[in-house]
Amino acid sequence: MFRLARPVHPSRLRFASTSTQQRAQESLTKSLEYVKKTLTPVGDRVGVLLGSYRQPLLYNLSVTRELLRQIYIAENLAPPRSLSAVLDAYSTLWTRVRDVGYWRTILSNGEWARVGVYAVEAYGIFKIGEILGRRSLVGYDLH
Repeated sequence: MFRLARPVHPSRLRFASTSTQQRAQESLTKSLEYVKKTLTPVGDRVGVLLGSYRQPLLYNLSVTRELLRQIYIAENLAPPRSLSAVLDAYSTLWTRVRDVGYWRTILSNGEWARVGVYAVEAYGIFKIGEILGRRSLVGYDLH
């Protein structure tokens, strides 16, 4: 009436996580190969179009990357680790904006110039984001 299960040899034992990890690894490898195969001709065409500007451009990009990396390390920059850190920063900012005493203090000690530069930087970054989002320098392309 009941059958006894066959004993399973330990070397034939497979865990679901191992199989899933292997499939994910294979899928990622195939995807990366496809992207590489697809983008290589595009990169070659861009390299041909750049002509003699290619090497200086690549050099400047690598210098910029290294400079940004050094700044990131030197300034201990990192994304916020929790939502409470972000909320705390914005609540502090909003409290200072509404406080008249804060504005009197920065006007009297000359810190208003630094706050002004930060405001112009933020506005500039916003405008660059708008231009990139529209994919047009002025207005939207309606065609």
